[in-house]
Amino acid sequence: MTPIATTSSPVLQTATQNALVDALVEQGWYVGREVIDLELCDALNHELLHRAAYNKLDEAGIGRGKQHLLRKDIRGDAIHWLDRGSAAQRRYLDAMSELQQALNHALFLGLFEYEAHFSHYPPGAFYQRHVDSFRGRANRVISTVSYLTPDWPSDAGGEMVIYHPDDSSLEIARVVPEAGTFACFLSETIAHEVLPTRQSRTSIAGWFRRNASLGGVLDPAR
Repeated sequence: MTPIATTSSPVLQTATQNALVDALVEQGWYVGREVIDLELCDALNHELLHRAAYNKLDEAGIGRGKQHLLRKDIRGDAIHWLDRGSAAQRRYLDAMSELQQALNHALFLGLFEYEAHFSHYPPGAFYQRHVDSFRGRANRVISTVSYLTPDWPSDAGGEMVIYHPDDSSLEIARVVPEAGTFACFLSETIAHEVLPTRQSRTSIAGWFRRNASLGGVLDPAR
């Protein structure tokens, strides 16, 4: 049975939200340790590993719609889109909804939706350098990553590398994928990659989106 996060404390403290907003304005990215409640991380991690053990994850691809392709040479994780199907998912998504409101209030971004999926990287998997949204065609505005794996060894690899927004060859940060760490960055401008992992690596990847509907046709979430 998946453990249930019972604590009523906020997932993202107000001080964390303020620091996150400041970092996005100043540098386009934010990384914080011990941001996500560890009890919640444990419940989400348990749910994800259960799905992985019973082959209830989908192979991740690149591109969207008709351009969607499976390319193990580029990306090796497996995913499941969050659907509010558990108490832990609901608590996590409610926290992201609160963050969405804070971002809109502080930065006037017009964010209208948040989408997210579990992500499981088996040993040897990686994700080559990329950006999450193309300039001028963006509906994904801010990307988020919440890490779920407890007690991440220093020699296990799997770090997310963040590159400079004005020079995608210049590394500016490496994020160790340990439970409780939360990262977010501008989807159009911040290139990043996941280095090969030497052990099972679990996280939630998400995106705050603008409404890109056109001509009365609703922009699909994914």
